[in-house]
Amino acid sequence: MYEINRRQAMVAVGAFLALAACSTDGDSGAGAKKSGDDFAANRDGAMADYGVGKQFTAAAPLSFSVLYNNHPFYPIKNDWLFWSELTKRTNVTLQPNVVPLSDYENKRSLMIGAGDAPMIIPKTYPGQETPFVASGSVLPVSDYLDLMPNFKEKIAKWNLQPDLDTLRQADGRFYLLPGLHEDYWTDYTLVVRGDILDKLGLEIPQTWDDVHNMLKAMKKEYPDSYPYSDRWGIPTPGGAMLNQVFGLGSGARGGWGFTTGITWDPNAQKFAFTGAMEQYKQMLQFLHTLVEEKLLDPESFTQQDDQAIQKLASGKSFVISGNAQTLVNEYRPPLKKANPKATLIKIPVPIGPQGPVKADANDSRLENGIMISKKARDSKNFVAMMQFIDWLWYSDEGQVFAKWGIEGTTYTKDGSGKFELTKDVDFIGLNPGAPKHLQKDFGFSNGVFAYGGSTELLQSTFSEEEVEWQKTMNARQALPPKPPSPLNDEEREQAALWQTPLKDHATQNTLEFILGKRSFDEWDAYVKELEAKNMSSYVNLVNGAYERYKKEHG
Repeated sequence: MYEINRRQAMVAVGAFLALAACSTDGDSGAGAKKSGDDFAANRDGAMADYGVGKQFTAAAPLSFSVLYNNHPFYPIKNDWLFWSELTKRTNVTLQPNVVPLSDYENKRSLMIGAGDAPMIIPKTYPGQETPFVASGSVLPVSDYLDLMPNFKEKIAKWNLQPDLDTLRQADGRFYLLPGLHEDYWTDYTLVVRGDILDKLGLEIPQTWDDVHNMLKAMKKEYPDSYPYSDRWGIPTPGGAMLNQVFGLGSGARGGWGFTTGITWDPNAQKFAFTGAMEQYKQMLQFLHTLVEEKLLDPESFTQQDDQAIQKLASGKSFVISGNAQTLVNEYRPPLKKANPKATLIKIPVPIGPQGPVKADANDSRLENGIMISKKARDSKNFVAMMQFIDWLWYSDEGQVFAKWGIEGTTYTKDGSGKFELTKDVDFIGLNPGAPKHLQKDFGFSNGVFAYGGSTELLQSTFSEEEVEWQKTMNARQALPPKPPSPLNDEEREQAALWQTPLKDHATQNTLEFILGKRSFDEWDAYVKELEAKNMSSYVNLVNGAYERYKKEHG
């Protein structure tokens, strides 16, 4: 749920996100473990009466290893209150295997491949588990949902089954316990200098055309500037820009959202290769216009984040991609220091050709989640571990604890039940000037443990400004999730061979089209180049799997 963590969500994962059918209660059907006798040797420390609304407390002291994604904004501390209070409440001590955020995905893959991964492997986004399925390195967690009453209750209560089904592999199981959101959550958009809008007499832009006109007005007033200079170009060029900022409006996600290169086209009712879609071309043409008119800084795709932020703070640019946390933590402080009268506004995601949508077929209400190492199944504490995971990540009580901490110490509640930080604790600018920080000093609201949950809980840390922004976005339409298209092991291996050269060529040419190094007169030639790299075979493979699923499951 943090800006850099979400960047991980959109990094391509090297294998198609296989989808398949399932039963309505969230179990996978064949192979599911339902009988208590199946776990006779694995119940040490488990609660016999664990269920929704019950505090999980292990019957004996237990410890579980966990892969820990160490965020540089709040580096891990052994004396965090989170650790001691978690043990106090659950009788469980976590043993973190600490990996830097910058190397998390690589180290995770190496550890799983070598059989050295901890039992609990969090911070895994949907699709990132797929490469480990064929080897059997991670558990088909859908077989064990009867051990997780809180998870199942939220799936049913929030009607998340269609979203959950998008995780299904060809065997009908899923191998990731995802974070669960009650509703869609949009966050990334453009952050704009509000004082410049006021100076130029401009309204907050709503559409792509509005953004274009705004940037032209800024350029006219400040001819030596690039009004829009973006970040998140490394390692994925156009990371947020091509994914949510303009990708959502186009219906064809690039940047972080390109992933496998396959997009469901609701108009054609079939899957297509993203980089060859007309919707994708329209987005690139729009961005090329901005570059051609010197409204968008061409360095946006190659510069370090700090450079983009510095340009914003120094007044060399006025627009940048961002989200709620970057606005408060990274943009406003340096800008205020350089120009106390300057203001920043997080505008609604600009509406593009797809119309006013808050989510499209490539979105879901699933967050990053947890893989379970295969070796955990043989542990005598396996049932207790699944109960612990269910409580911490999926119960109402566990989610409040992970997010807010301890009532009376890090937060209080007012008469209406609204959460409020204690006076000496800050988080995302809610208590500016407070001497302590909820993440840095206590370990709460940690992206390894705190994500998903009800909309009320999600928005409990939002400023009034952000709540109003969310109301604007939530008034828009959410398109249905894409349909299942499960690939079998052989198909997945073949798809993996095609994906990398296709993605590399699409990424290279995406930049060339945007930056004007390649004319759109050559678009058809570019598509033929993709054809030569097996684009049609790849798309046909996915559509074949989709048709097979429809035939077998209706």
